[in-house]
Amino acid sequence: MDRYELRRLDYSLSDDHQALQAAYRDFFKTHCAIETVRAAEASGFDKSLWERLCAMGATTMALPETAGGDGATLVDLTLVAEEIGRSLAPVPWIDHVCAARLLARVGALEPEIVGGQQIAGLDPQHDSTSGVRLVPSGSVADHIVVRDGEEIVRLTFATRPARVDNIGRLPMAWVDPAAADNRTVLANGPDALSEYQRALDEWRVLMGAALVGLVEATMTIAAEFAKSRYTLGVPISTLQAISHPLANIAITVQGGRNLARRAAWYLDNEPHERPELAPSAFVFMAEEASKAATMAVHVQGGLGVSAEAAATAYLVRARGWSLAGGDPGASAKYIAEIVAARESGEGK
Repeated sequence: MDRYELRRLDYSLSDDHQALQAAYRDFFKTHCAIETVRAAEASGFDKSLWERLCAMGATTMALPETAGGDGATLVDLTLVAEEIGRSLAPVPWIDHVCAARLLARVGALEPEIVGGQQIAGLDPQHDSTSGVRLVPSGSVADHIVVRDGEEIVRLTFATRPARVDNIGRLPMAWVDPAAADNRTVLANGPDALSEYQRALDEWRVLMGAALVGLVEATMTIAAEFAKSRYTLGVPISTLQAISHPLANIAITVQGGRNLARRAAWYLDNEPHERPELAPSAFVFMAEEASKAATMAVHVQGGLGVSAEAAATAYLVRARGWSLAGGDPGASAKYIAEIVAARESGEGK
């Protein structure tokens, strides 16, 4: 038996994993109430929350020890991402850690990025290789890492790009590499593009995990409402039209969680073995998150669709976050290309 044989099929959490997730769940419960989320909608970013999160080590943990980090695994990071989704935290943590990990791999990581004093952004669109593009953290990032043709470049702007209003309430902005005040080529060639692809896959896994947390939170909101709302003398949760869709959401949560953790494990340990898992985790949750959040709103009826309802806040982000990396269809096509190439190779 090789060292990975059992782990390939077992993605349960260790005691350390559970303690890590519990710590971040408590952190966001304390510092990121729905009022905090609402207050940050104009900018898509809560600076105070970001500083508290960095002080907790959320940015440092994501980096290898050789780069001044704590050497957390990608599975560890999915646990933090899940709590960010559960709380709708208005911080660009996923973009930052994926960009920082990429900078570390190409030897261009700066100390201020390690601890989060400066924010790094990333263009996560699969089909964006040149020209102007929407970057999810573009209006708050101090450094933006993008693929520009065959090069990986770091962009800085004397004046940050203006935020673009978006349904996901993200600090999104149009970024033009040609308009940057400083454009530094970090790497080029096939190896560089392979490292950038790794960053895209990590972003997809972590965004998929965040959407898992988001969906589970919407399910909880709907389930609690259904248990306390009565019709004809019985809780509406006893009605099949309510209970069955909620059960389907629970299945989606568990399926997405397992897929994200599996993809994270393979990226860390056998990155070339199952490359389709990372985009699959993202595509699955991108498709299912908006469906689940819509159902949660429907369970609450008129209350759910009101602007001040928490369920509505989750619904708009379920739809917006799913599009932060561009059209999920591009990732779905990428999955098909991977599988087709593998099947073709096996057939020879």
